[in-house]
Amino acid sequence: MATGDEAVHEQVIREVLLASHEVDMRQSPPAMGQRIHRLIRKITGETDPYREIKDQFNRVALELYPELKTRVAHSGNPTEAAVRLAAAGNIIDCGVNTILDEARVRHAVEHAFADPFSADMAGFVEAISAAKSILYLADNAGEIVLDRLLIEQMPLEKVTVVVRGGPVINDATMDDARVAGLLELVEVVDNGSDAPGTILDDCTETFRRRFREAGLVVAKGQGNYETLSEVERDIWFMLKVKCPVIARDIGCAVGTSVLRRKGRSAAIGKNVG
Repeated sequence: MATGDEAVHEQVIREVLLASHEVDMRQSPPAMGQRIHRLIRKITGETDPYREIKDQFNRVALELYPELKTRVAHSGNPTEAAVRLAAAGNIIDCGVNTILDEARVRHAVEHAFADPFSADMAGFVEAISAAKSILYLADNAGEIVLDRLLIEQMPLEKVTVVVRGGPVINDATMDDARVAGLLELVEVVDNGSDAPGTILDDCTETFRRRFREAGLVVAKGQGNYETLSEVERDIWFMLKVKCPVIARDIGCAVGTSVLRRKGRSAAIGKNVG
């Protein structure tokens, strides 16, 4: 995507292999991904190699949004409907899916109400009601448009949405939040990091303070799960299970949409945050 120059391809492969030889395997996958994608951007000179893909899936999600908003409003349980759709949007993940087409995304959204779903909805609704502030950690571009369906079910004055501090894979940045219409809806901040997850030590102190003080933290996607699942605080994780490692750790089959409070396991490895 970044270049058609095969010599550059070879250079990227060689340097990534060298980096993988040196990396601390106790780190989380997003910590490794951060190093790899920094190398790719440096070597190719492309500051945002996935920009075209991000724009494409923002457009797809915006096309779907009006109809999905109506479905949420007319459902018997709007919050659950919005959770199902937001979780289905987590399929828009170029870190896991090397080939991602619009049809697959539309299929995931269309089947959001029929696909396997594991969620403590009563606990989640109670947590939203009780929280004095809500920190919503976004994951990918495109997906962030579907997150809006759920954010709109929350008390907007309590919500702060967090995006990445710089481009990495197809993760959402401030530009994507703006396209999704979130800047006119709630407060949006970035975490100061270009990791495809939330590595607390790599984030700004301002973000870390917000993270510590938030009444409720909602973390979207596998990258956030991999980096935050062992952090000592209450977190609600929302994701579509896309690999066997996460499936084993969470205890759900691959393909399941999940919303649950944090559990602890050594299967993911040491959290570097």
